[in-house]
Amino acid sequence: MDTLSYKTISANKTTVNKEWVIVDATDQVLGRLGSKVAKLLRGKYKPNFTPHVDCGDNVIIINADKVKLTGNKWNGRVYLSYTGYPGGQREVTPAKLLAKPNGADRLLRRVVKGMLPKTKLGAKILDNLYIYAGSEHKHQAQEPKLIDINALN
Repeated sequence: MDTLSYKTISANKTTVNKEWVIVDATDQVLGRLGSKVAKLLRGKYKPNFTPHVDCGDNVIIINADKVKLTGNKWNGRVYLSYTGYPGGQREVTPAKLLAKPNGADRLLRRVVKGMLPKTKLGAKILDNLYIYAGSEHKHQAQEPKLIDINALN
């Protein structure tokens, strides 16, 4: 009998092929950009995706301060945090967050973090994200390739 035998290939730390990619956030909608970046970080666009392994790419986001939100979400959306003390609930809007120092980094990191698993692996995957407000970055030595985020689904 001449049949094909397919075996499921499970990636591990040594067999993973991690690449460096650049994503330009100019005029991109924040949530859609965040979900695609989260999929890139997780490795879901790769054929050898394994859920329990960090098999995603290292993602560099440039022009993060030029991201946009639709509707009245700049002032209507509220992010809550809690300090741990009585009466310590803090709220911040995306507009206030973007106005702070490193605001673009904080805003995008918060959005992408919410789309990753809430585990140790999710925290480790978030370390592969590099966000810059301008068009300059310090990762030229890794030879990252520029990808069109709109081409991904």
